[in-house]
Amino acid sequence: MPSCNKRIYFGDDFFDLFDAVYEPAEDTFLFGENLEVKDGDQVLDMGTGCGLLGILAAKNAKNVIAVDLNPNAIQCAKMNAKLNHVQDKIHFVQSSLFSAFNLKASFDLILFNSPYLPSEDGEESSWIGRSWAGGPSGRNVVDRFITQVPLHLKRHGRILLMQSTLTGLEETIEKFGNVGLFACVKAERKLPFFETLILVEAKAKD
Repeated sequence: MPSCNKRIYFGDDFFDLFDAVYEPAEDTFLFGENLEVKDGDQVLDMGTGCGLLGILAAKNAKNVIAVDLNPNAIQCAKMNAKLNHVQDKIHFVQSSLFSAFNLKASFDLILFNSPYLPSEDGEESSWIGRSWAGGPSGRNVVDRFITQVPLHLKRHGRILLMQSTLTGLEETIEKFGNVGLFACVKAERKLPFFETLILVEAKAKD
């Protein structure tokens, strides 16, 4: 198992980190501050990383499925679930987006702090790179997720997707609309150098 190199805190919870796992930053914290989970929700935490969002969700959720392509992230998140005493409510799956799921798998709430930053060739060659690099437009993973997610969302379910204004907010809202979902901005936070973090909420159109 990779060694723990750092501990971070979010509210009353704490999370140990591995070298090869994305370290929670402004995007994760904005997401966590605006995470609303209803009692009994079945939650999917896509790209769980160290498990912070899934662990927060587990406090109210019926259960949480935490997914990551990075095997180091799965190990790290499992460890943090035990540290925060929610290991009985979270199940872990190593998967590239929904590839490990059958069509019957559906959720009340789907979370995704996606790889959303524009990147150049080769920047996705490491596990850390894959956690943030979204290709030339920043949309490689975001667009795949939007195309696939309706198949796994319950009728009155919600999606929370983190991205940046560098990725194209209007394009995200349009693409959600193209798959039958209404999307809007739930929260945002301005960063230096003309970038704003955007938490998008999407759900079925009325």
